[in-house]
Amino acid sequence: MEDNIFDKVHDVDLKKTMEKSYIDYAMSVIAARALPDVRDGLKPVQRRVLYSMIELNNGPDKPHRKCARIVGDTMGKYHPHGDSSIYGALVNMEQEWSTRYPLVDGHGNFGSVDGDGAAAMRYTEARLSKISMEMLADINKNTVDFVPNFDETEREPAVLPARYPNLLVNGTSGIAVGMATNIPPHNLKEIVNAVIKMIDNRIEESRDTEIDEILEIVKGPDFPTGAQILGTKGIEEAYRTGRGKIRVRAVTDIESMPNGKSRIIVSELPYMVNKARLIEKIADLVRDKKVDGITNITDESNREGMRINIELRRDVNANVLLNQLYKHTQLQDTFGVIMLALVNNEPKVMNILQMLHYYIQHQEEVVTRRTQYELNKAEERAHILQGLLIALDNIDEVIRIIRASKNAQIAKEGLIERFGLSDVQAQAIVDMRLRALTGLEREKLENEFKELMERITYLKSILADRNLLLGVIREEIIIIRDKFGDERRTSIGFDEFDISMEDLIPRTNVVIAMTKLGYIKRMTIDNFKSQNRGGKGIKGMQTIDDDYIEDLLMTSTHHYLMFFTNTGKVYRLKAYEIPESSRTARGTAIINLLQLAPGEKITAMIPIKEYKAGRYLFMATKNGIVKKTPIRDYANVRKTGLAAISLREEDELIEVKTTNNEKDIILVTKYGQCIRFHETDVRSTGRTSMGVIGMSLSHGDEVIGMQLNTQGEYLMIVSEKGMGKLTHMNEFTAQNRGGKGVKCYKIMEKTGNVIGVKAVNKENEIMIISTEGIVIRMMCGDISVLGRVTSGVKLINMDVDNDIMVASIAKVRESSNQTEEDMLKSLEEELLEEESLDGEVVTAGDTAPEEEAEASDSSIDSLVERALEEKEKEEQEAHENGSEEELQDGQDE
Repeated sequence: MEDNIFDKVHDVDLKKTMEKSYIDYAMSVIAARALPDVRDGLKPVQRRVLYSMIELNNGPDKPHRKCARIVGDTMGKYHPHGDSSIYGALVNMEQEWSTRYPLVDGHGNFGSVDGDGAAAMRYTEARLSKISMEMLADINKNTVDFVPNFDETEREPAVLPARYPNLLVNGTSGIAVGMATNIPPHNLKEIVNAVIKMIDNRIEESRDTEIDEILEIVKGPDFPTGAQILGTKGIEEAYRTGRGKIRVRAVTDIESMPNGKSRIIVSELPYMVNKARLIEKIADLVRDKKVDGITNITDESNREGMRINIELRRDVNANVLLNQLYKHTQLQDTFGVIMLALVNNEPKVMNILQMLHYYIQHQEEVVTRRTQYELNKAEERAHILQGLLIALDNIDEVIRIIRASKNAQIAKEGLIERFGLSDVQAQAIVDMRLRALTGLEREKLENEFKELMERITYLKSILADRNLLLGVIREEIIIIRDKFGDERRTSIGFDEFDISMEDLIPRTNVVIAMTKLGYIKRMTIDNFKSQNRGGKGIKGMQTIDDDYIEDLLMTSTHHYLMFFTNTGKVYRLKAYEIPESSRTARGTAIINLLQLAPGEKITAMIPIKEYKAGRYLFMATKNGIVKKTPIRDYANVRKTGLAAISLREEDELIEVKTTNNEKDIILVTKYGQCIRFHETDVRSTGRTSMGVIGMSLSHGDEVIGMQLNTQGEYLMIVSEKGMGKLTHMNEFTAQNRGGKGVKCYKIMEKTGNVIGVKAVNKENEIMIISTEGIVIRMMCGDISVLGRVTSGVKLINMDVDNDIMVASIAKVRESSNQTEEDMLKSLEEELLEEESLDGEVVTAGDTAPEEEAEASDSSIDSLVERALEEKEKEEQEAHENGSEEELQDGQDE
């Protein structure tokens, strides 16, 4: 008796068996579980869930269905794995913080950004989202291959038609065996525009697209949670090679609280960062004393958006603490890009151009198969219509044959024999209803046949011409872009370590504006509407209470901006690092950009192209101290700032100018005193020196401005109640530094103290800014030239009763008859000559729309009209004042 075969022990090579089994398992995970297909960007479980939902007729126009039903159908028909993996995939496709363009529209608790899990599938409901219908469009038109399911009882699609590049648009992540993929989500508009560019190049120029052309269109990943990407180096590396590291930083804002403390507000987090764990981590750092200075953390997020409030101690530098949080927590995170997907069922790392190429290739196949399907259907219908029309032409004979036949089969045979019809045509004639004999029905059949023949010709032309085929793809994807496209959520910020970032920023002239309370912004060069003196002005920017524009200057995007503070420190930024805003926007708090200490504020901004020998920084303090230092001593400014001048107690740095050791310095005080002395009277000293006495002040007086004799022919002095005048520069003779100077302005009750001084020429224009943020611009030639000891004329109406005063004045750089192009050209020449702009002011912003005029007036025109009416009266008053005050001046002398 033979031994039972099942009782035998078979010797096998363990190494070979393990290798074979593990390779089988690995290939199964790679090809059928963890990695997406390059064509539709979906993993098998996602594809099966979506297909199950369309099979259930669970579209966006139908009611939500229980998730348990969807999961059950998917598991029973197509995905023989655990229900948790199917439900997990369904939930992920619904979460708007996980998927850039969600493919599932959920109803119920699908989890949260805090890491909370979704409710059990028996409680939640779902249906397909509108954009997911584009993934499944035309699936029943033989556009894709269908394969047997796991038990060969059903058929499932091997890939979805995917009418938009879902792999890049929604991204994906997955860990297979020996490999992983991590593709970030992108903006639909940008990706579609890249596809259109590739198609256009092929149709119009018959050439392949270069990757550089794609990089110009696709700026970078666009995460559903927003945040900010630092630099472009990682993006470019990932797009060119398929691998790269992208640094993503949370969007934060440093705010001042009424009690004098600061707080950090976090409004957007990096992709896939768990908010609850992040707050926990910050609390742990505070507890372990790794981060010192946080007094309270609250999560104030709601339906309107995310908001984490981190309150700080009063003595803490908010910028320094924020940098510590970036270092120790996921407020700054790295996204490792691995652009791996299945191409012909084989894993492949691709660059962005290859991924788009495979997508277009897939669309060509989908549209070709759909067109062929529609052509076949059209030809079948045309064939039947042809038979029906033949029957109608010979209707009497057809009726005779049918009536004479014993059954339908004999009738069909008779018709086929008589008219040479096919079996299908004969069947259609036999099935034809009597109403087809009416004239209207016949006309309908003829029109339908004509339209079908035109459509058949069109479909055949698509199949015969690849360019026409690509044109169809282009038209259809543009419709999807226009329907579902939205704006970017993730901004691309500047990375201080990414040198290549600078090369991408165009060299353009910009206007920098900063307010008294420290809000700063960058604007393009546009003009305020010029008005006559005495007008009310137009709204220059939205400010908060007691805030107003203090500095406006023009520079180039690649020039340095040096910020000098009241405490005698200097900070530095490139102009492009200041966020761009509109004319009416408030801007960004400067404490978000510079690491200012509590109580420290900016008092001077200087644009510098480069640090040249022979150039000096000349500084003046509130108490009349002046200092001259070679500009090269300030070439290396740390992020934490650099000591620019040593100050005595209760003294502040008020103004800084760039000079060449050949100019005269003019200091003006708030009580109307002025001194002029040669720059050479002040010897050059080191960076941390204290300086020398520039002007002796009487009790309570302080220096409010410093000007250079080369800045203009006249000295314009403005008081806080809106009075002002021009005085010729020659009236201020040079004397030795350290004196009390001479009287330059007659202060009375109707004038108030001196608030601003500028050296100007008559062709210059001046801007006067009130504490309300109202800006008026006027020609200096319209302002009276008066003697030193005079009060001047009214320049701007001030509502003194409500404590509204002049806040500051600013000089406009271009003349009124100069075009914007001429002004830009002359400015460019100045910048190329490496001349500093000396902190002088130019206007910025559009000609203001009517609705931005003062509330009491309906338009700027009305402001101008009123100003013109007042002009004669004002000039007469100015003449009288001038005459009286000139006489008084002579008596005083």
